[in-house]
Amino acid sequence: MHLKFRKELWELRSNREPNQPRLQADFNGPFRVGLDATALRVRGPGAAEDLGLALVHLFPYRQSLVAAFRLYCLLPFGQLDRRNPEVVALAMILDRSPNSVAMKLVNLASLDPAITRSGRKGLPNASAGDRRIWQEFHDDWTALEEESGEVLGRLGFPEAVIASGPGQRPPMGATSVEALVQVRRGQDFFRRAVLASYGGRCCMSGLSEPSLLLASHIVPWASDAENRLNPSNGLCLSALHDRAFDQGLIAVDTDYHVRVSPMLRDQGRNALVRTWLLDLEGARIRLPERFLPDREFLAWHLGTLFLAG
Repeated sequence: MHLKFRKELWELRSNREPNQPRLQADFNGPFRVGLDATALRVRGPGAAEDLGLALVHLFPYRQSLVAAFRLYCLLPFGQLDRRNPEVVALAMILDRSPNSVAMKLVNLASLDPAITRSGRKGLPNASAGDRRIWQEFHDDWTALEEESGEVLGRLGFPEAVIASGPGQRPPMGATSVEALVQVRRGQDFFRRAVLASYGGRCCMSGLSEPSLLLASHIVPWASDAENRLNPSNGLCLSALHDRAFDQGLIAVDTDYHVRVSPMLRDQGRNALVRTWLLDLEGARIRLPERFLPDREFLAWHLGTLFLAG
């Protein structure tokens, strides 16, 4: 059964803040809907059977924002467009136009300091709800992934997840099937967010072949549970540079310049080592358009893992 909503209902829902009174609105059918920030009530013949379908069409306010914020993190700034297939897919689930979803993503961009510092501007219509979601999930990236992944997965959102490339190492520790699924989902979110921020290019070599790129943790997964999914704890690196970074043979200082371990100097006669590693000494990495590497994380890696000699 397809439920058709009046246009006015969607205008009320989309413009409503969580602290406003609960709304009552009619379907074009025998149902009545009670909508607040966190719950949906459907009453009428067949309501129980069609509750799941109703939830697909009438997304609660908070979940709509969470879904939009997650997609914002996964798309490069230049792809926040109504024609993007993932924008179109999310719009279908929210029963909104692709243009309105794209505008919400650009509203979120106006809150992103990395975007505004570069001279670009999002739309100046970010709501109080947008600001709350932005701050909440910048403080807890794991909560974002768990909440948004669960909601979109339950509703069948056809997200185009970029598969982990060769050498993407699963973290140790998860033992149950459910835990492994959550870990993999978190890895995919982290990988997409980091690669999108760097435009799909290694920040040291410029390599752009997706199958050879990794989202490298600055502070390793096992060392900082709170920042496992924080895109500012990531660098987009080729498989070679990822391995060298992980082993402490290269590092990035707090001014974003590459440091090369003295342990590699004996390999100077090897043309590959010289070209791909030794010649990087002192070079500035290509900075991402969003999620600038956190200087605190870089300092930790430099002082803890880097083989300074």
